[in-house]
Amino acid sequence: MVIKNYKNRFLQALSSLYDEKEVESFFYLTLEKLHQKKRIDLALQPDLSMDETQLSQWETVLTELKTYKPIQYILGETEFYGLPFLVNENVLIPRPETEELVELIVSSFKFQVSSSLKILDIGTGSGCIPISLKKNLPSAEVFAIDVSVNALEVAQKNAEINGVEVNFIQTDILKVNDLKKLPTSNFQLPASFDIIVSNPPYVRNLEKAEINPNVLEFEPHLALFVEDNDALLFYRKITELAKSHLAENGKLYFEINQYLGKDTVALVESYGFKNVQLIKDIYGNDRMISAEK
Repeated sequence: MVIKNYKNRFLQALSSLYDEKEVESFFYLTLEKLHQKKRIDLALQPDLSMDETQLSQWETVLTELKTYKPIQYILGETEFYGLPFLVNENVLIPRPETEELVELIVSSFKFQVSSSLKILDIGTGSGCIPISLKKNLPSAEVFAIDVSVNALEVAQKNAEINGVEVNFIQTDILKVNDLKKLPTSNFQLPASFDIIVSNPPYVRNLEKAEINPNVLEFEPHLALFVEDNDALLFYRKITELAKSHLAENGKLYFEINQYLGKDTVALVESYGFKNVQLIKDIYGNDRMISAEK
């Protein structure tokens, strides 16, 4: 079948479920995955065709998209901060807002190439934050924690794909009282960290009504949701640990719940952190916090 003709079927089949531009993006992401072709290639080769096996693969993608399964999970990959990442149902799909968090850190430290920064990411998921930081701050020594063994398997593969070394640790951060006692085997933890960063679970159950079905039904709730009566649970624990384990003038970075910006700032300040800044994302929402010990 000619791919250009199949495109019409693809768009029509999903037109009642998704926005037209979104369906077009699904089509071209699938085109690149299954045929290693981009939009321009299809324009230059209008007679490009697919065989029966490829047609079956397209039909599988189409069927899964009708269930609202995220295209990134269907294709098994995504891009974050210009880098390729594997993703599956064990990890959150990296968001543009988290790219902004990475950019905030990279832009603040990219000129410190001669110093060996010690960076810790807490709740790493796919590894998108520590891997992107290591790729752009190559002299840094990077560590990352997650409670999920399955998530860490994905993160380790992503580190290998991107050719960087990140020291991954499996533990429940809520049960950690001393970062120096984290369970490690083939590497040594530093005495203190220059940067601690986290994008922890922060969506309250009361906000589930705002969540799209593709997120609510497919992405891991463990990495998304917190109880309504203790929404800042992870921020409090991580700030407490950062107070004890950041180097003097070390930096703490969070991605946050847009509705709890002032509350999160107050929490961080209550632990004695200085220069606490509440930073908006490209959509104008309170999304990040930076603070200095």
